[in-house]
Amino acid sequence: LYQRKWQRSKYVGVSLVGKTIAIMGFGKVGSEVARRAKGLGMDVIAHDPYAPVDRARAIGVDLVSFDDAISTADFISLHMPLTPSTTKIFNDETFAKMTKGVRLINVARGGVVDEEALLRALDNGTVAQAALDVFFEEPPPKDSKLVHHENVTVTPHLGASTTEAQEGVALEIAEAVIGALKGELAATAVNAPMVSAEVLAELSPYVVLAEKLGRLAVQLVAGGSGIKAVKIVYSSARDPDDLDTRILRGMVTKGIVEPISSAFVNIVNADYVAKQRGLRIIEEQILLDGSPEAPINSIQVQLANVESKFAGALSDDGDIRVEGKVKDGTPHLTLVGPFSVDVSLEGNLLLCRQVDQPGIIGKVGLILGTMNLNVNFMSVGRIAPGKQAIMAIGIDEEPDKEALKLIGETPSVQEFVFLKL
Repeated sequence: LYQRKWQRSKYVGVSLVGKTIAIMGFGKVGSEVARRAKGLGMDVIAHDPYAPVDRARAIGVDLVSFDDAISTADFISLHMPLTPSTTKIFNDETFAKMTKGVRLINVARGGVVDEEALLRALDNGTVAQAALDVFFEEPPPKDSKLVHHENVTVTPHLGASTTEAQEGVALEIAEAVIGALKGELAATAVNAPMVSAEVLAELSPYVVLAEKLGRLAVQLVAGGSGIKAVKIVYSSARDPDDLDTRILRGMVTKGIVEPISSAFVNIVNADYVAKQRGLRIIEEQILLDGSPEAPINSIQVQLANVESKFAGALSDDGDIRVEGKVKDGTPHLTLVGPFSVDVSLEGNLLLCRQVDQPGIIGKVGLILGTMNLNVNFMSVGRIAPGKQAIMAIGIDEEPDKEALKLIGETPSVQEFVFLKL
């Protein structure tokens, strides 16, 4: 019966380009359906009171109200759980709000649809066709009017039990385990912030930036201990409700804690480790004008009430302050204290504060070259011509004591610090 009804289904040959599909329930399955619908040229809207806006934005889907979704869609695909509030939510009143000729797909739970109301909607033409994978009673009775209806396509709710599905799950598990062992972030972790694969991919370079900024900031603290307050400032054109920063907060914590302790920190235990160490994490977002296409413009890490081993990293408020951006997918350091710089956060970093005058860059560069230390990036930030300046130099290798001694003895170099990234 299932095979016969599928073969004669009127869905075959229907053009989907430009049609609107409403995804009712934007969890893992709903978002995957949305991705495929976008690939078929459909306009996709979704309703889910619990779905984060950033997940929908990453796929190119608009989140709308329940009534807006059902009243404007040509196709309605159900992926919501069965709860007291969703039981028979698709009933006579609901169907009356739909566009005449709508097509309904239910792969969620049979109980979310009033089956008698659906029959009436099919018979009066409100619902042109229905595709059902679930029923209120499973398996449905042999004399089920829905199963035998000429405008209904049915499947036996066995997708997860197919050979292909089992192979896919096995591969996904193996890939997740390998990724976790490599220290990569996993979108499928159940005890970590739930972030879709699309959002995770979008945030991935900022995750690297966040950890490196934390690691850099803690190395600027004299002694590396005594840190009690960390402030993370995100600048973004996105609405704060659209930006999930939990992973970024965790990675800043990881960057700060791991270099000064034996603790292994990840996004699962970051908040717990911070609490154990009495580390107070404050987050702030600066809303920028402009396009929200990129999730974040910059990340700034501030450490308050600590002594710095490099005075040039202190802001006017006396906090250690470092800021970075992602450029072409690579994290860059863009601010040290009050000094603007632009250096790729790769390998190791040498910061030198000096009086801004000719010849300093060449002298330090000559020392590094003589010691066979390769410079991969260099930037100079200054307050004003002839005043204080900072050189930020990326080097591939770690300089020995002799090289650092020579740099420290260079005329006009007032202080320097070597940082491992």
